[in-house]
Amino acid sequence: MTESVGFNFLEQPALPGPQVSATQAEALLHAHYGMRGALTLLGSQQDCNFLVHEAGEPVAVLKIANPAFSAIELEAQDAAADRIAATCPTLRVATPMATSSGQKYATTTELGDSPTYVRLLPFLAGGALTDAGYLSPPVVAAMGELAAQVSLALAGFDHPGLDRALQWDLRFGHAVVGELICHVSEHADRISAAADDAWARIEPLAADLPHQAVHLDLTDANVVAGESGLPDGVIDFGDLSNTWAVSELAIALSSVLGHPGTDPTSILPGIKAFHAIRPLSTAEAQALWPLLVLRTAVLLVSGAQQAALDPENAYVTEQSEAEWRMFEQAASVPPEVMTALIAAELGSATDRPEVQVENRLISGLDPDSVVALDLSDTRDSSDTLAEEAVREGAALVLTRFGQPQLNRAPLLSHDSPDVVETGISLWPAAATRVLAPWDAEVTDRSDDRITVRGLDFELTLTGVEAGAAPGHVRAGEHLGVLGAQQWATVSVRPTGAPVAPRFVRAELAPGWLALTRDPRAVLGLDPLPAAESAQELLARRDDSFAKVQEHYYRRPPHIERGQRHYLMSTAGRVYLDMVNNVTVLGHAHPRVAEAAARQLSRLNTNSRFNYAAVVEFSERIAATLPDPLDTVFMVNSGSEASDLAIRLAMAATGRRDMVAVREAYHGWTYATDAVSTSTADNPNALSTRPDWVHTVESPNSFRGKYRGAEASRYATDAVAQIEQMTAAGRPPAGFICEPVYGNAGGMALPEGYLRQVYAAVRAAGGLAIADEVQVGYGRLGRWFWGFHEQQVVPDIVSVAKATGNGYPLGVVITSRAVADAFRSQGYFFSSTGGSPLSSTIGITVLDVLRDEGLQDNALRVGTHLKTRLLGLRDKHPLIGTVHGMGLYLGVEMIRDLETLEPATAETTAICERMLDLGVVIQPTGDHQNILKTKPPLCIDIDGADFYVDTLDRALTELFPTGGR
Repeated sequence: MTESVGFNFLEQPALPGPQVSATQAEALLHAHYGMRGALTLLGSQQDCNFLVHEAGEPVAVLKIANPAFSAIELEAQDAAADRIAATCPTLRVATPMATSSGQKYATTTELGDSPTYVRLLPFLAGGALTDAGYLSPPVVAAMGELAAQVSLALAGFDHPGLDRALQWDLRFGHAVVGELICHVSEHADRISAAADDAWARIEPLAADLPHQAVHLDLTDANVVAGESGLPDGVIDFGDLSNTWAVSELAIALSSVLGHPGTDPTSILPGIKAFHAIRPLSTAEAQALWPLLVLRTAVLLVSGAQQAALDPENAYVTEQSEAEWRMFEQAASVPPEVMTALIAAELGSATDRPEVQVENRLISGLDPDSVVALDLSDTRDSSDTLAEEAVREGAALVLTRFGQPQLNRAPLLSHDSPDVVETGISLWPAAATRVLAPWDAEVTDRSDDRITVRGLDFELTLTGVEAGAAPGHVRAGEHLGVLGAQQWATVSVRPTGAPVAPRFVRAELAPGWLALTRDPRAVLGLDPLPAAESAQELLARRDDSFAKVQEHYYRRPPHIERGQRHYLMSTAGRVYLDMVNNVTVLGHAHPRVAEAAARQLSRLNTNSRFNYAAVVEFSERIAATLPDPLDTVFMVNSGSEASDLAIRLAMAATGRRDMVAVREAYHGWTYATDAVSTSTADNPNALSTRPDWVHTVESPNSFRGKYRGAEASRYATDAVAQIEQMTAAGRPPAGFICEPVYGNAGGMALPEGYLRQVYAAVRAAGGLAIADEVQVGYGRLGRWFWGFHEQQVVPDIVSVAKATGNGYPLGVVITSRAVADAFRSQGYFFSSTGGSPLSSTIGITVLDVLRDEGLQDNALRVGTHLKTRLLGLRDKHPLIGTVHGMGLYLGVEMIRDLETLEPATAETTAICERMLDLGVVIQPTGDHQNILKTKPPLCIDIDGADFYVDTLDRALTELFPTGGR
């Protein structure tokens, strides 16, 4: 039996919490600290804690320790808190407040026969992570960093009060489970088995695990998040002990698994962050996951015992669901897999003996006749690809070990799919005998499956006919026959390793693949080069691609394929694409691809040559516009289109002053950047405008200067400003505005806004420019062009994005008179704008829009989508409103319904979480608090519903209390 100075759970395995009423607590607070305040009972497993309020604000926590704990143990806790506070200035630490007599704790016998110790600790603002819902990777990483800082701070700290044997000390975890399992009514055998297995893995490592003072309870309940949302505060030193140092991390990260949306891989950012500050030894890395499993078993049995001892303790019963979730997650993956995954995350080298064969699985196989399919970026059928390879002369077709197979991934799924193959599949052109690669025992033989176990490795084949019977086989002996042009599989693993599923999800793949081997070795084939990871590709991008050209997401997936309204990663994940308004028809539209390939095989030159495509496209796009818009310029992008529109206005009027709307974005060229005033795109936008740019108030009827019925005043003010410019001798050359306010998330302009402003500009002799780069081409559903919604006709229209379905093609349409006025600037020419290729693609896009009824689809699906999004507003107070129409929508997130404080950080978290759940969505607006919802126009009702359901889940998991 373990002896200790302090409390010893092994000698006293029952620890009911002290029963203290609010009245008694108020008396203790006043008697020992001279304070009066409202008290609220807080949760605790074995102590009794009250939150103290003064003037309605939380100020302190009154802690009444369990009588079983001695003064020397409390002294150790106070000293440890002081040490961390002094060592880690970036951490907030709840160190005890002095009593009225100047002591750090008070002693009372009013609550029982033995002395009870009372302490008052300052309240750390921000709240614990217990009720935080889903914990994002940055939060988990911050938990790991905090645990590492505490671990370093406590290294070398010594005190007699550390000598205790708590039930939470994982050195005694297996004994605790054995002692308390009798209190568990369900799944007791599973819990015992998990604890036994974990201890069997920990015990051989125990002698190599460093000891030190450990907080032992840096869980979601005892770390406090600061203003950033990341944990930076430490409370509750009640479990402080001298034990295995790695327990600090195992216990901290075990609590992550109790949160919604997490799985075993969710702890990896925390491990990596801990290791970067306080490196884990090899033994600690190997013990970490078994310790975590053991921790979850201890929680379950302890909770069951405490519920029996203290059935009125709501805290115990409320924790049971999360604790069961922790255990289920911890038990869902073999420990060997998680340990290998942790090693891979830490970059630790693992001993991987190579497969040696005495005989090849297929005798006489010519490596040049073998074709390895690349299934990482294709949705094509594996059968079809294999048949094609055989027709082209392949004797054997293989899949690739460890490669995700995209054709296995569902189109709409919140879950990462099982797509990474842990063996390989074989498709022989003709029936093929397979032979034993080494001396082995046939340990499994069913109708089409055989497993042979050698001294070092095991091999399993499926799809085998007429195989060997159970018993011993020698290298080169017959195992069976693979049928002609049908799939068989082969997997290889070290003898005794867990049998891997045929397919696993990408996140777990490094763990499983560490426990398997590439079966190409038993075929006598060289291994294939390892695929480049998304992070390796990103590093290469950063080395050569200007970093000012930002990328989406903190850890962007590697995307190499798209199809309709889906994007697909090389990790075998399909994402619903809710932002790509560039590909208006959808990704990889076959008619566009065919038209482009056909034209490229014939001719591609510049528009100064005489060919039909540029004429037909000009006629077709002009026909979509009202008179007098009949003359077309072609360029390469939206920025160029709007830049040219501005130059046209200046040339036609002989003026240089332009009027633009604040908070708008028009492009990156000199002129379009000058009239762009979105601070999200350029933080210095307003202060760096040239003197020829004049901005009018953003007509934001939701959060702007005028709201609701008063929104009509935006036009009145804009008209007055234009009139003032004219009176001052600087009449505008033009006014540029998106007919639907794109950068604000697809917000409709106030009724009649453009009609009034256009009239004022024209009265001053200027021109009206409609920037339709984002909103045009049927996206609004009811209207093909955005200006139709405002019942106006502009003088110049600029459009891009949709015109080429992702191909660089921009167009400016104006009247003949305005176009001819540009002659004063010389001639105009764009090398590839209006080329045969771009013109052909432009014609094809118009054809597909018409033939597939995509404008009608935008109206139908967009109406359904907006209705459903508005339905979420009542459920999730973070949603302020839903802007827009058709498939040009914006979901605005706010923290307060009265102040409309933008929920910027929350919106970023939503976008990151929705990527995890299979949806690509991004923030927009000057406050980056609007989900810009502009998918390809081919999206269907199922896709729209998936988006809404995913947003609902993300909001529920991230903000379980509503987010305000």
